[in-house]
Amino acid sequence: MYPVYNFEMTNFKQYTDGKPMNSKHSTVAVVQAAPEPDKQAAIERIGQLSHEAAAKGAQLLMFPEAFIGGYPRGSGFGTVVGQRTDEGREEFRRYFEAAIDLPGPECAALGEIAAREKLYLVVGVIERDGGTLYCTVVFFAPDGAYMGKHRKLMPTGAERLIWGFGDGSTMPVFDTPIGKLGAVICWENYMPLMRAAHYAKGIQIYCAPTADGRDTWLPTMRHVAMEGRCFVLSCNQFARRSHYPEAFGPLAPGEEDTIVSRGGSCIIDPMGKVLAGPEFDGEKILYADIDIGSIAGGKYDFDATGHYARPDVFRLLVNQSAAPAVVFSDQSTFESISK
Repeated sequence: MYPVYNFEMTNFKQYTDGKPMNSKHSTVAVVQAAPEPDKQAAIERIGQLSHEAAAKGAQLLMFPEAFIGGYPRGSGFGTVVGQRTDEGREEFRRYFEAAIDLPGPECAALGEIAAREKLYLVVGVIERDGGTLYCTVVFFAPDGAYMGKHRKLMPTGAERLIWGFGDGSTMPVFDTPIGKLGAVICWENYMPLMRAAHYAKGIQIYCAPTADGRDTWLPTMRHVAMEGRCFVLSCNQFARRSHYPEAFGPLAPGEEDTIVSRGGSCIIDPMGKVLAGPEFDGEKILYADIDIGSIAGGKYDFDATGHYARPDVFRLLVNQSAAPAVVFSDQSTFESISK
């Protein structure tokens, strides 16, 4: 079993052993890589790339949306309005079996990688809970402790056929020695109230794993960085047609190298300057040295949920409670409700 992150800890020494870091500067990195055929191969690749990044001084490393479990690009799961096919159900069964449990052995393996390389590890996974799948980001501290997770609140388009909806109980911003760390997945970044909630929590290292490689993604990330006066880290998979042999039908001669997900990973500073990327030429790890102290200069003239807000005109209520479909209770609870 892996350790649990201690939010009450005031001495951060155990999270900095082996890597000198001061209160301002750190090296962050994002991975742009091809999807792996199964979860074990994905974890092995995470281990390899984490070792490479740590050797180059990375103190935080992020992987794309659904890197473990897979982003089923091009799959229809046998669905049209009013009908689901047996073949589609079997395809979903395979996808369900490729997902991971939290906690579970794959989660423990990720914690071991984070501890071995002494870095913060942020990974996009497909989480299995009961009979439902969730697009989730998991966070690990440099001692291997599982810090927590964020479940995607709003799957986009056809993603809603295969992924459930997260709730407000998994929108964490973790206060760490290298900065306040959180994640917003893919098109959640187009939800202005979602962004505002993270700004209000003081997010400084804003992770945005994605499956979007459009030309519009980079300006979106620059806008978020400027709006939130935070460092934005975004990464996408780089995938070719050969990585999705079933989804698009039989491969035609010469189709193997056709790019179906071109990446576009990037790192942006709080004033919208591109520090690394966007990368469209293949698999790569992008690095940037960030100075958390510089955020104060950006907040001087714009603080979206502080001095630049107008709470007398606009206010946001965020429900951070878990919202299970079924709640089991004992007799005493019913008695207290009825009083």
